Amino acid sequence: MENLASNAPGSKMFVTNTGLITSNGPMGPNVMTAAWTHHISYDPPLIMVNADADEATFDNILATKEFGVNLASDQQNVLSSISGKYSGKDINKIALLKELGFEFYDGEKIKAPMVKGAALNIELKLIKHEPMGDHIILIGEVLTSSVNKSAKPIIYNAGKYWKFGENIEKPEQDVLDNISKIAEKHKK
Repeated sequence: MENLASNAPGSKMFVTNTGLITSNGPMGPNVMTAAWTHHISYDPPLIMVNADADEATFDNILATKEFGVNLASDQQNVLSSISGKYSGKDINKIALLKELGFEFYDGEKIKAPMVKGAALNIELKLIKHEPMGDHIILIGEVLTSSVNKSAKPIIYNAGKYWKFGENIEKPEQDVLDNISKIAEKHKK
């Protein structure tokens, strides 16, 4: 049986979005790439991010109890790579990215910068954090969000960025109806 270490082939089978996690606190304004960014509840609206306790982002979020989640668009592969390559403890990534032409705007309800041009921007207040394995789970409640309808989210798989491709249709209604009939025979 294969383990799921970070570079193991099994770990590279997961497909996810690319979250750009923004914060502003004792480490200054910062952005970090997080592939482990998930919508976990509709009511209340909650987002989960996994972070490393050694990251500037974690220090900022813990100190301010707020953060931004910006789902990178398929035009933000360079921004995403830079945000994930450098530590906010060593490099002012916001200044670096601005010098390269990327834009940020002030959060409406939080003091963290938000990524202009992202597919989705969400401002959150931290409601819970908990160590889980080699990461810390950060759960934020949505304060406000905005969708960029002209942007498509970037996809992350096997250490590479991807664009959405061909849509695979769900089964036709007659197929679903037939499955429902068969499922009735197997009720517990």
